[in-house]
Amino acid sequence: MLSKSYDALLERFIRYVKIDTQSDPESTTYPSTAKQLDLLRLLKSECEALGLSNVDMDQYGYVTATLPSNVDYPTKTVGFIAHVDTSPEVSGANVKPIVHKNYQGQDIVLPDRNDIVIKFEDNPAFAEQIGNDIVTASGTTLLGADNKAGVAAIMTAMEYLLAHPEIKHGDLRIAFTPDEEIGGGTEYFDIAKFNCYCAYTIDSSTRGMLDTETFSADMMSFTFAGINTHPGDAYHHMINAIKLLSEFVDRLPKDTLSPETTREREGFVHPTDIKGGVDSASIQFILRDFDAAKLEEQRKLLTSLAQATVSAHPGATFTCEHKQQYRNMSSVLEKFPDVTKNAERAIRDSGLEVRKMAVRGGTDGSQLSLNGLPTPNIFAGEQNYHSRYEWVSVQDMLKSAEVIVRLAGIWAEKS
Repeated sequence: MLSKSYDALLERFIRYVKIDTQSDPESTTYPSTAKQLDLLRLLKSECEALGLSNVDMDQYGYVTATLPSNVDYPTKTVGFIAHVDTSPEVSGANVKPIVHKNYQGQDIVLPDRNDIVIKFEDNPAFAEQIGNDIVTASGTTLLGADNKAGVAAIMTAMEYLLAHPEIKHGDLRIAFTPDEEIGGGTEYFDIAKFNCYCAYTIDSSTRGMLDTETFSADMMSFTFAGINTHPGDAYHHMINAIKLLSEFVDRLPKDTLSPETTREREGFVHPTDIKGGVDSASIQFILRDFDAAKLEEQRKLLTSLAQATVSAHPGATFTCEHKQQYRNMSSVLEKFPDVTKNAERAIRDSGLEVRKMAVRGGTDGSQLSLNGLPTPNIFAGEQNYHSRYEWVSVQDMLKSAEVIVRLAGIWAEKS
């Protein structure tokens, strides 16, 4: 359906991934990094150049635009959303995208780091990519397909709809957001101003994927306070906060409740960052489970382990902070069956099998749904995200754009 859009989509995607948009969880600004605005400003200009209406970039960096209805009867307004930031875990600076044409099942060795090999046997999704064109980075950075594949798919779909007025659609709204990777993508998002019945984030992986259930998520941090003194005069007096923190980590469950020991519907607690010295040392966790009630059990477990640690060292203390991040979207989407049903139909009409799974992660759609905007998540083709092994198929991005186009038409059908 969108085969003639191949070159335009690929050119867009390569243009986007070359712009460093890494977000920063330690920042106190919004967006967390000014460089995200470089791509957001570009997208605003590109939306204007396409001829979209109501193009806006607000004080927080959110870029929104409208493709006006081309039918003369009322329809529900539908939104499509993608985020521009990339993960803080791997550098997104000086990305050098490489297009591997006509992939034939070989392992892909990345030229700037010969030890980084994207192996066929480690990537089940490769089996469906024979003959397709695979895009990777060069080995020293992530690629940024998460979520610039979604950005490129949305822009390509809007361009196609503008060029094909015979495809009937109602008002369509698009949005590009910052800071999703650090849990802040919806912090200032104005749902009322966006003014949609529902929306779809374009931020999932394998072709045909439709995410309607995600983890619920919290964050916790613990700071251990020891007693510092000169090491030459520390006998029976010093309490080393680094050792307190290490002892605390050692008390964590060994065979469960961690990402490396859980799968499917099992939750986990996951230490992500540590810092400090003898006087004070801190650690940050993410807490994840499909059942929000179990997050409270995880919070109590970590607090009890911290208490046990300082109790073993009189004079030591700890403080902790807890923050809710997002919640499982399924409880909201169950009340809007048409939102899921229409997405499933659009995927099938694109010649794909609908794939659904409980996602061991979250998207902006998780929080948007809980805030009143039903927002499931549709595939963009991104694979191995947050790593140097990241890759995406050009054909999968095209299929994602096709699903958006077909969804626009489905929502415009008269009941």
